[in-house]
Amino acid sequence: MTVLIVLKECLIVTRQSLYNRQTFTNFLSGQCARFSGVALSELPPPSDQCVKDLRAQRIAAMRDGCRAVSPGLLALTVWGVVTGVAMVKSGLAEHTAVVMSLLVYAGSAQLTSLPLIMAGAPLWLIFAAGTVVNLRFIIFGAALHPYFKNMRWPKRLLMGYLSVDVAFVVFMPRFSDAPQKGTLEQHWFYLGALVSSWTVWQVTSIAGIALGSFVPSTWSLDFAAILALIAMMMPLVSNKPILVAILAAGVVAWITQMWPLRLGLIAAVIAGSAAGMWAEKVFRKGRV
Repeated sequence: MTVLIVLKECLIVTRQSLYNRQTFTNFLSGQCARFSGVALSELPPPSDQCVKDLRAQRIAAMRDGCRAVSPGLLALTVWGVVTGVAMVKSGLAEHTAVVMSLLVYAGSAQLTSLPLIMAGAPLWLIFAAGTVVNLRFIIFGAALHPYFKNMRWPKRLLMGYLSVDVAFVVFMPRFSDAPQKGTLEQHWFYLGALVSSWTVWQVTSIAGIALGSFVPSTWSLDFAAILALIAMMMPLVSNKPILVAILAAGVVAWITQMWPLRLGLIAAVIAGSAAGMWAEKVFRKGRV
């Protein structure tokens, strides 16, 4: 399972509520042209119909986001249940596991940290391992920045907390070529995908925590987790750089699987990410 976690992280790394404030003001005021330097107080109040239309656009965009992410929610369901059971089986108290699920909200980081916690690893190493397997979110954030830079920072922080792989994967192909970034549709589409993913994860993870003490140790939940990871990974394998990243990460993860404190996981993530980015540059320049 460790190898699959590594492959998932490297694969995604290699791949790539509100309107824009001015546009939002123009919409509410019922104006067709864009205003420049006009104070909100100087504009006529929005009509009831404008407010209804805006609410309808938000709801429609959120529904589209929910529908777009729904195929990945089945794998996320299995992943959440397995993670919840694993936290309890690792010795965490149920209330501690629930708090971890709500605060951390990162299945890969949670499963990576559990063996380190059980082994009594130093706190810095636990945080370092969790950080490494989530380095992909730096790339996610850079790619999403043009779409959300017009939002205030507390809302961007909330969106960052809610961000998840499956939402990013459905959002970018849909809006990567959009002529205008930061629109009402983009914000609420992404929010719909995020809320759906967060709800499914928390419900299934807490269900796994509740069932953890009743699940026999003989049940092969690892195999179910492997199937869930494969289901999440396969749609993302779409080009040569991704294949290079998978091969590099898989080889390093296999070679280093006996390293203490799961340090091989960190080495594999770094190797796979570096190989994928290198391959992307090479194939783009047509050298091979």
